[in-house]
This record gives sequence, structure tokens and C-alpha cells, in this order.
Amino acid sequence: MLLYDNSHQLNNITMRDLLDRIKDFVVYDADVEFYAKVFPESVGRKELMRLRKMNRTDLDQVVTIEKASYQFPWGEDIFRDCINMRYQNWICEIGDEILGYGIMSMAVGEAHILNLCISPKEQKQGIGRKILEHLISVAYTEAETMFLEVRPTNIHAISLYESMGFNEIAVRRNYYPAENNNREDALMFALELI
Repeated sequence: MLLYDNSHQLNNITMRDLLDRIKDFVVYDADVEFYAKVFPESVGRKELMRLRKMNRTDLDQVVTIEKASYQFPWGEDIFRDCINMRYQNWICEIGDEILGYGIMSMAVGEAHILNLCISPKEQKQGIGRKILEHLISVAYTEAETMFLEVRPTNIHAISLYESMGFNEIAVRRNYYPAENNNREDALMFALELI
């Protein structure tokens, strides 16, 4: 069988080599799960984290995280619409527990992160970075630029975005709802993907 690698050079790879590569990946995941159960101290939490597409059965946990994280949270209807629109809706989980999620739309060469949220009890453990890295890798397939908005007061998120190469490009006035019927500006960030 003939395959192309990332540099587009032709390689001869046998079907057995290909199956061995796939098997090694799958066996590794099974080994991690096994060792986590038998020898819990031998496997860190990060090795147990999995990213997968969000589905409707996740919405109870997702909405609970959203409400615990934001003063003005999205409702379940918005998450349902994102799933129906087939946005890039991803969750990070360990077992059956959702730790965080990211939602991104893509169209006309642009990717837009609409929501990136980590459970308050799981923050500052690299979960946001893991989800963001995944969203960036997904966006590379179709987009030239990735955008997002963030509250100026969310210094931890801003630090993450800047560490990942995002640059502040604009301010959106009165973008977010705030206390006492006020509005808060949003900082707009962009990442060039090409």
C-alpha cells in the first residue's frame, strides 16, 4: 500500500505496518485504563483525559459547569443549537465526568471560538490548553484565522491565549452583559493559522 506522509514524500508501508501502528495506539489507551484501575498511582490525571464530540446526553453536565463558571451563562437551548448546527463541540472528560468543553464555528476560512469553559474545580490543570490545542488543530483543516472574545477581567484566559500565539486585535464595546444591567467590553483575539 502507498501512503503520503506530511512532507508529501511517497512511502511504502505494508498493511501490517499500518495495523501495528493503529494497534500500538489502541493498546496504549487500553493499558492506561488498565493501569489506572489496578495501579492508580502509576497514571496521572492528564493521561486519563479524553477529548470527544459533545452530544445531547452531555448537556446536563455542560450546563451545570456553565452555570458554575459564569454569572451570565448560556442556556441549554444555546448548546442544543450548537450541536444542531454541527459546530465543533468538544468535551474533555475522565470517565463519565466532564471537566470542560469548547465550542467553535467555522466558515469562509475563519474559525471562531464561541465558548471555552472549564469546571471551576478543574481549572489551572491544563484542561483549557488541551481543549484549545485540539480546536486549533481542527481549525487548521479549514480556516486561515481563528478568533475569540474574552472579558478583560479574565486574566487567566488571556494569559492562555497569548501563550498559544493569539494577539489582541480589537475591543468590542459593550459585548458582554454585566451586573446592574450594565455591559462589559470584550477583547478580541486572533491567531493566524497559515
